[in-house]
Amino acid sequence: MPKRILITGGAGFLGSHLCDRMIAEGNEVICLDNYFTGRRTNVSHLLDNPNFELLRHDIIDPIKLEVDQIYNLACPASPIHYQYNAIKTMKTSVMGAINMLGLARRTGARILQASTSEVYGDPLIHPQKEEYWGHVNPIGIRSCYDEGKRCAETLFMDYHRQNDVDIRIMRIFNTYGPRMNAEVGRVVSNFVVQALKGEDITIYGDGSQTRSFCYCDDLITGMIQLMNGEHMGPINIGNPNEFTMLELANEVIDLTKSTSKISYLPLPSDDPKQRQPDISLAKELLDWEPKVQLRDGLQPTIDYFKKELNI
Repeated sequence: MPKRILITGGAGFLGSHLCDRMIAEGNEVICLDNYFTGRRTNVSHLLDNPNFELLRHDIIDPIKLEVDQIYNLACPASPIHYQYNAIKTMKTSVMGAINMLGLARRTGARILQASTSEVYGDPLIHPQKEEYWGHVNPIGIRSCYDEGKRCAETLFMDYHRQNDVDIRIMRIFNTYGPRMNAEVGRVVSNFVVQALKGEDITIYGDGSQTRSFCYCDDLITGMIQLMNGEHMGPINIGNPNEFTMLELANEVIDLTKSTSKISYLPLPSDDPKQRQPDISLAKELLDWEPKVQLRDGLQPTIDYFKKELNI
């Protein structure tokens, strides 16, 4: 049965891929974005589709719509963007969650919160399980994002307990793929763009810190399975295969056949040393695990940036 679906942050990197999938499944999609980090070009190919509607709106402000499901993806997710206006970032997470939860309560819609692995902070437990409460600096330069997302999870749980709102909470780990914004300062896009331009690839610290990279198609599949399953969450969605920053840089150099060298810069404040999801719950309850390996996902990502940069 087709659904009427609201996707906040729908013109962003992940939001646009979710719009594609929802339209392909025959649903009506309302894509809502304020274009702070999202781009109209990410969804321009959908504009002529009668089942697709694009609205410019900021979820800090309330909106009245009639929908069956809400995917709440709206929030800048890279340090460059979320630190640019820290107060606005916090407002997006907190006031945006209140507005979307209020909409879900009024319409009876199921609502999914795109939370983040950043709720675990610089983790003292590795890999991170959902029951881990995290190790987060509440007053640091990353706190607007980390604590904003933690507060949003609290709001989701309280709206569920107090008002019986039908919620899903998804903790997203590092994700990459086509339509990433070259300016967001994420490690995969940084390395790919630097390699394609023949510039030095900049690694913060000694390159031994680790991340786990999930390809966008796998991530969207996990998101949809969580939304349409019975498990409320929170649940980790990410790729448990762990890579050091140095390993990632060398993989990008190899795939791009770049002449780039590696340079090292000081490690930013509160930058986590390790980040790896435990996806046991996703495997057990959603029958989900990532299928695309890093090298296989990097190639279409590189191809995308070649077009973007006219290389």
